[in-house]
Amino acid sequence: MIKSIFQEKHRDPSCSARTGLISLPHGDVQTPAFMPVGTNATVKAVEPRDLESMGFSLILSNTYHLFLRPGPEVISKAGGLHGFSGWQRNFLTDSGGFQIFSLSQFRKILDDGVRFRSHIDGSSHILTPENVVDIQTAFNSDIQMALDICAPWGESENKAYKATALTYDWAKRAKTQWLSQRERGYQGYLFGIVQGNFYRELRKMSVEQIASLDLPGIAIGGLSIGEPKEAYMEYLDFTAALLPSDKPRYIMGIGTPDYIIEAVRNGIDIFDCVYPTRTARNGLLFTSRGQIVIKKAIYKKDFGPIDTDCSCRVCKTYSRAYLHHLFRNNEILYSMLASQHNLHFMADFASKIRQAIQEDGFESFARAFLDRYTGMEEKEEAQE
Repeated sequence: MIKSIFQEKHRDPSCSARTGLISLPHGDVQTPAFMPVGTNATVKAVEPRDLESMGFSLILSNTYHLFLRPGPEVISKAGGLHGFSGWQRNFLTDSGGFQIFSLSQFRKILDDGVRFRSHIDGSSHILTPENVVDIQTAFNSDIQMALDICAPWGESENKAYKATALTYDWAKRAKTQWLSQRERGYQGYLFGIVQGNFYRELRKMSVEQIASLDLPGIAIGGLSIGEPKEAYMEYLDFTAALLPSDKPRYIMGIGTPDYIIEAVRNGIDIFDCVYPTRTARNGLLFTSRGQIVIKKAIYKKDFGPIDTDCSCRVCKTYSRAYLHHLFRNNEILYSMLASQHNLHFMADFASKIRQAIQEDGFESFARAFLDRYTGMEEKEEAQE
């Protein structure tokens, strides 16, 4: 029997928000926690030591991309992702299922797995529940995800049912292969993924099926894939309420404060998204009063920090005017500084959420944060 890796520490009496601890091979993770995305075993423009100094203890890398380049053999010989990248805390690797979903023109779903063509060179490959476990074992992932099928927004109920049923079948096969790898000495943990698209009965069926496997953790998939925010909130609320409480709960692919607050309110423990770093590189910076677009002319002679309330090294050292200059001249340093700032913001945001829950004040924190955070774009336009 696999030991429990999650310990709930405190639950806010006003909702399902909770703090907890996930025990993993490369250290404990305090929850709720945001995971930066390092698709190719690197969070773009940020060194591992800076991530750790911000307080991150878990980052996400992508099985699909790392499988294609440099390949599991190279990473395994380097000592897994930790030896290969220099990041000595925890890695969660996704299964590649979402990339298969998003690159639909290159793949064909079969009962046995997914056959696809590489977006790099067109070469043909197949991912199965078993070899996806083996690949992530070669990576020495601390958390690995079972291969699943993410049905798109607007999918018919019949097709969504087939995808959900196949996701469960694949999860069973993944568990068998994962237990086999554990017997050989692998220490990482397997999470199952709930699907079901935007059909309540399918969601309920998927939760029951995945929960019955008694895996170390459970994830909600198939949300934040282009649906209206109202649908996201409805199906998050519905699905999260069905999840077992003794497992760490993960919702995949969310990274904006409003979506994270809604996830935490529903008892979600971990979440990830490329949004903070991707938008940073494209000129969008987070502040406690909302997001700013640094390329706008109003920042050309603004010698204040990005955010007067931020304690990050970037805000202590550089001005908005300097970052505006770097962005306008396409300097590499801009991406480095902007990414560091946005990730510091996210780490601090998660820390404040944990503190608010511990003090039984999550709802008041959420209201105050969102009231202050909204409206910055309108303020920018008024100043232009």
